[in-house]
Amino acid sequence: MSKLRVGLLFGGRSVEHEVSIASAASIFRALDPTRYEVHLVAVDPQGRWHLAPAVPAPQLAISGQEVRLPAVPGRAALVPVSAGDSRKIAELDVVFPIVHGRGGEDGSLQGLLDLADVPYVGSGVLGSALQMDKEVSKRLLRAAGLPVLPFVCVHAAALARDPHGEARRVTDALDFPVFVKPANLGSSVGIHKVKDASALLPALRDAARYDTKILVEQGIPARDVEIALLGRDPVEASVPGEIRTRREWYDYEAKYVDEDTELLVPAPVSEELAAKLRDAAIAAFHALEGDGIARVDFLVHRDTGEFYVNELNSLPGFTEVSMYPRMWEASGLPYPALLDRLIELALERHRERARLETQYKRS
Repeated sequence: MSKLRVGLLFGGRSVEHEVSIASAASIFRALDPTRYEVHLVAVDPQGRWHLAPAVPAPQLAISGQEVRLPAVPGRAALVPVSAGDSRKIAELDVVFPIVHGRGGEDGSLQGLLDLADVPYVGSGVLGSALQMDKEVSKRLLRAAGLPVLPFVCVHAAALARDPHGEARRVTDALDFPVFVKPANLGSSVGIHKVKDASALLPALRDAARYDTKILVEQGIPARDVEIALLGRDPVEASVPGEIRTRREWYDYEAKYVDEDTELLVPAPVSEELAAKLRDAAIAAFHALEGDGIARVDFLVHRDTGEFYVNELNSLPGFTEVSMYPRMWEASGLPYPALLDRLIELALERHRERARLETQYKRS
């Protein structure tokens, strides 16, 4: 039986570039070489694609030949960037995109893959875009009857025109502390915990460096609890996991630098709460057009036990110690088998879409 040709796509033009490389390295090591022919495709910080000349390691692929994926159905192949050179360098059966952040999780990459008619792991254009945008996702989750914390949206253009007016709009609606976040970013980059009015404007201006839209959310004393989702119909939910840090909140350093951050899988929560979180996670996944994979992050109030949907991640971190694979490991699905299942789901969705009519036929 011939091997399945997998394009492992990583890197990207976002502040999560290095995190993406770490995820790709773990996936690369875990993919079964007897089943898959892996092509390492690195997206450099300028957005150019590079193909590893052989199969060394993801971090070396960025020095490989520059390639592109034509947005033409039926090719499913990487070709040289050189004008007039249409040689197929690597044909692909499926793409495993692990490009975090803007340009990877926001639907733009998924749009290219759809135009090229290549199967790929994860949500489609709409689902990816909705899950990436923290403000739009909050509105949709709230409309679906799911619990979310009070929030205010600040646009960078309005902030530039009337900074004090925008700050006042926030303080009129929310109590301190609040969290200020770029609406379309991950890994806690550009996020600030603001405890008083004097720190609000600097936090808003810093968040505006990363996005044109800023989410300001009510802060609460919270536990960070997560659920991993897998599947299409039905969707499976993992055991919950909890993240504990000695810092005030789960910031970039707590995620990627601090060695004393604790990842508790399964999370020490009651069976009743775990069941409610799983149900809410699946409902949130459907509300935001999820497909195949997601990690759903919750905030659980330390005093009342009430929970709130914080956000969904359509392409969560994928190192061996990342929460998504760890929660599935604790649920009985080992890392390599998890990757197999995600690739199967990508192919299944592509077959389903291929059956749809693309031309109108009169009866």
